[in-house]
Amino acid sequence: MEEAFEEHNKLPEFKLDVKQAQGFLAFFRGLPSDARAVRFFDRRDYYTAHGENAVFIAKTYYHTTTALRQLGNGPNGLSSVSVNKNMFETIARDLLLERTDHTLEVYEGSGSNWRLVKTGSPGNIGSFEDVLFANCDMQESPVVVAIVPIFRDAGYTVGLGYVDLTNRILGLAEFIDDSHFTNLESALVALGCKECLLPVEGSKGNENKALRDALTRCGVMVTERKKTEFKTRDLVEDLGRLVKGPVQPVRDLIANFEYAPGSLGALLSYSELLADESNYGNYSIRKYSLDCYMRLDSAAMRALNVLESKTDANKNFSLFGLMNRTCTAGMGRRLLHRWLKQPLLDVGEINTRLDLVQAFVDDTALRQDLRQHLKRISDIERLVHNLNKRRAGLQHIVKLYQSSARVPYIKSALQNYDGQFSSLIKEKYVEALQILTNDDHLNKFISLVETAVDLDQLENGEYMISPSYDAGLAELKDELASLEQQIQNLHKQTANDLDLPMDKALKLDKGTQFGHVFRITKKEEPKIRKKLSTQFIVLETRKDGVKFTNTKLKKLGDRFQKILEEYKSCQKFIVDKVVNTSVSFSEVFESLAALLSEMDVLLSFADLASSCPTPYTRPDITPSDVGDIVLIGSRHPCVEAQDWVNFIPNDCKLVRDKSWFQIITGPNMGGKSTFIRQVGVNILMAQVGCFVPCDKARISVRDCIFARVGAGDCQMRGVSTFMQEMLETASILKGATDRSLIIIDELGRGTSTYDGFGLAWAICEYLVEVIKAPTLFATHFHELTALANENNVDETNEKQVVGVANYHVSAHIDSSNRKLTMLYKVEPGACDQSFGIHVAEFANFPESVVALAREKAAELEDFSPAAVILNDPGEKEGLKRKRNPDLDDMSKGAARAHRFLKEFSDLPVETMDLKQALLQVGKLRDELEKDAKDCRWLRQFL
Repeated sequence: MEEAFEEHNKLPEFKLDVKQAQGFLAFFRGLPSDARAVRFFDRRDYYTAHGENAVFIAKTYYHTTTALRQLGNGPNGLSSVSVNKNMFETIARDLLLERTDHTLEVYEGSGSNWRLVKTGSPGNIGSFEDVLFANCDMQESPVVVAIVPIFRDAGYTVGLGYVDLTNRILGLAEFIDDSHFTNLESALVALGCKECLLPVEGSKGNENKALRDALTRCGVMVTERKKTEFKTRDLVEDLGRLVKGPVQPVRDLIANFEYAPGSLGALLSYSELLADESNYGNYSIRKYSLDCYMRLDSAAMRALNVLESKTDANKNFSLFGLMNRTCTAGMGRRLLHRWLKQPLLDVGEINTRLDLVQAFVDDTALRQDLRQHLKRISDIERLVHNLNKRRAGLQHIVKLYQSSARVPYIKSALQNYDGQFSSLIKEKYVEALQILTNDDHLNKFISLVETAVDLDQLENGEYMISPSYDAGLAELKDELASLEQQIQNLHKQTANDLDLPMDKALKLDKGTQFGHVFRITKKEEPKIRKKLSTQFIVLETRKDGVKFTNTKLKKLGDRFQKILEEYKSCQKFIVDKVVNTSVSFSEVFESLAALLSEMDVLLSFADLASSCPTPYTRPDITPSDVGDIVLIGSRHPCVEAQDWVNFIPNDCKLVRDKSWFQIITGPNMGGKSTFIRQVGVNILMAQVGCFVPCDKARISVRDCIFARVGAGDCQMRGVSTFMQEMLETASILKGATDRSLIIIDELGRGTSTYDGFGLAWAICEYLVEVIKAPTLFATHFHELTALANENNVDETNEKQVVGVANYHVSAHIDSSNRKLTMLYKVEPGACDQSFGIHVAEFANFPESVVALAREKAAELEDFSPAAVILNDPGEKEGLKRKRNPDLDDMSKGAARAHRFLKEFSDLPVETMDLKQALLQVGKLRDELEKDAKDCRWLRQFL
């Protein structure tokens, strides 16, 4: 294993003579500076990189600078590194598929004459597909977007265009956004964007910092382009060449947008789509709407562990890793990746997916049969992509043929299903497969391949046109066979003449240098030396023997080589003809790929639901404006899949006007974060169309999941932990609606206790009274539990009150030794302690520190270890505080604090320098202190 690794990373020898080195140095120093570009120079058997690129490669991939070599002498020398082809593939995959901070360039040539032959970026990998996916499946389809941001006083208008180069899709969108670009972030996540084009003039100044921050959060590479490229001139005509069908619908679509067409124009220029005629008539164009799918921003994707991460200990750490049980070679995986970023909103569409999953869950034999067939399906999408790009050979055609041959078996298995959803299976799959497999479609393609390809040679790993397919080819094949026989006869005759055993002593070799030759060992050479010198021509004498020929063999060999070249040329001509004919089946295969990949993902869902130790259940789905969110016996799918976990299920009942807003308290390590995340994960899974890890589930569709979970500094962007927390919360306050789901964990802990509590209270009130979205709010501010009393009383009937309920994660303290045991059950009522000191004991704090902590806590909070949990939700909550302000004073103070927060969040900090921002914040604080003189509750925070 170690030897193989060393061979993979072996440094090729890098040698240039003085003249070559001087010529190359002159060329290299004339290249334009580009900090993002990693440039490789193809030297046929290996690659080289130079200058800063060489240092980067040595440190990042070889993990040592000893790999560096010096090209040239003295101060004019250039750091260089050589890279073998295996290592080049590894580096290319990392730069283009994993990272988002570099582009890749490859040059070919020699001396001082080099030319750029390949360029690639995370969003535009077309030139390197043969390298990137030679030995692995394509995991996801990268998308490039272009944005025209229009900054206005009332907000921002975003004109967005995108291109999916793999699936040949163009799209446009235009929408109003807030100062945090919440909508844009959701669109970038849903599209799976890897790279974003921005107009260079529009990417300067403080007002654009928020835009760049949004792109950074989504892991998107920013590429600046001249503003002149964001043009609409001739756009309709250009799109008319690329898009299938008549041009009028394209013209009508473009006319509906003001700024997005400019973005699309920049994309056409950047990706050079018009330069490749194979793109003509093969693209589709569509309008992208934010209302198509559930919106998920980067914070929610991270909080819910939706996609894989390099830090995952195993594949079940992420939702994608857990749910990916797909069988097809890449197609199903890519579709699942897209579905998880685009959960459905339409109840009918969700239930259709759930019906199909249930059919596969109920019929185990059907599920297993289909999965076995799908394992033999190649990546049809990639094969068709290569076919359209004219990169396909006979091997690709044969793979399409082999996949096509499995389709009748899949159709037959589906036709035999007679369960509850047989009519849906027939409508969704059987009827479509009948059309796809008729004599005008796949059957016609199968006949073409069976007639044209020599299928008998596949066992030998050879992809050849059958000689019977073409009369000229058959004639050449017969002549080759005749010549081969004559050469064999001559071999036999020569062995008899020389009195040497055929094949054992006198061998017949065939090579590129001499063609057909005789060979004997050096041991046999003395026996026939006289005849060798008079009757034959000695070609070569080496350790392995003597190679020789005669006039007859040379004549036959030359004739054989000539006919073989003609045969190969004829083969190539016919292969090109077969490939060109196969291109006409592209749309058939695209439809087949879409159908099979969807079936693959739904079978994957069914396999997951059936094979877990505790089976999943089908959720009942209701529209977003009716129904509740009730999860009975819910579990976190990723946590319960870990080997060391014995998961304790919990109920979650988000009921309108009763427990729509839940405040969850309890000790650290008690399971609050896991509980609130599992609710979000269950809802996301349901809207993707999968069964959920619950005993019973009823879910009202959510248009968005907002998550404020965890904390982390972003010093690279000048953002502290608390500021990051506030920015994420501001996105929730501005972007959430009553149809969203909000998950907030430990808000306000990055500042002083009173400031944090004041913010938390005001934010809670805003969410309850204004947004009215179902919310799970985990906190250690136990005073917040008083909201349940305040908001469940509505004596004046002046406003509709959304129900607030308290829940806690239970824990037990042994009265004899004060040891804390986590019970991981979520129960009604508030918890009046954080148990932070007990958790410190878990961490083996010194006893003296723990004792002092108890003493100070008792002084500050009237700490009472006897009162552990208020199990009765009817008991008065918030007992921990010594002095409770009266409700009127609290309500008045909270309203003023809410106003302060609103004014603070509305400050256009993106357009202000630090001095202006501090001045405005100071002014707001002075006004707040002035109003606090008449409010005791507000004064405690100031």
